[in-house]
Amino acid sequence: MTRSIISTASAPAAIGTYSQAVRAGNTVYLSGQIGLDPATMEMVDGFEAQTVRVFENLKAVAEASGGSLADAVKLTIYLTDLSNFAKVNEVMARYFVEPYPARAAVGVRELPKGAVVEADAILVLG
Repeated sequence: MTRSIISTASAPAAIGTYSQAVRAGNTVYLSGQIGLDPATMEMVDGFEAQTVRVFENLKAVAEASGGSLADAVKLTIYLTDLSNFAKVNEVMARYFVEPYPARAAVGVRELPKGAVVEADAILVLG
């Protein structure tokens, strides 16, 4: 099986020892995205704005892989405050339609760069 690295300037550049995404066969593994604006590499302000930016970043990487968020089969959401879960659902409804991907939500103490939400995804293309 061949493995290829996915990269796009439409999402924040990797700021560590990882790739934005890796495609192995018809499966694409998207790295976690936080609310960084790809143009400025600065965090956007506020929970909703960060959540929108997270999904915009995931969408950009998904599209760079030749797919879309409609190809997502699994999402993991990381929240520093689980009371924001209802807002995540509200924002997700802007990006996903049924049948929804499988999903886990995990409460964490902190995230990189002071983010309040992060998400990663697995896509299956074709």
